[in-house]
Amino acid sequence: MVALVTEEIRPRELIQQIKVPEAGALVTFDGIVRNHARGRRVRYLEYEAYGSMAEREMEKIRTEALSRWPLTGLLIVHRVGRLEIGESSVFIAVSAAHRGDAFDACRYTIDTLKQTVPIWKKEHYDDGEVWIEGYGA
Repeated sequence: MVALVTEEIRPRELIQQIKVPEAGALVTFDGIVRNHARGRRVRYLEYEAYGSMAEREMEKIRTEALSRWPLTGLLIVHRVGRLEIGESSVFIAVSAAHRGDAFDACRYTIDTLKQTVPIWKKEHYDDGEVWIEGYGA
């Protein structure tokens, strides 16, 4: 239920993995590559990860969320490689009996992922490129 992928993220397919009859709520976060950052036009992004460590850290986040909230499912998928404007870079889906738990766990998951998982982002502009210090930036 956690993965680093190089291919397109397909949210509808992923949601089906955690959509169960016990769940009255399903909350998703879909991080999408936007066309601007820090006052500059972004052409595309590149993500790199320390693969095995990144997946271990994502699993720790998932395990912690499952222990803190009564969830029926949680998945985390992050894409690496070159991503074009409008493509999904990270997708999180959380299911629970009640919406409050699903919202809280989803927020916790994305916030913690951006702080602790070894994934790096490079923004490419018309006039250059830069690695972004701290993925959560």
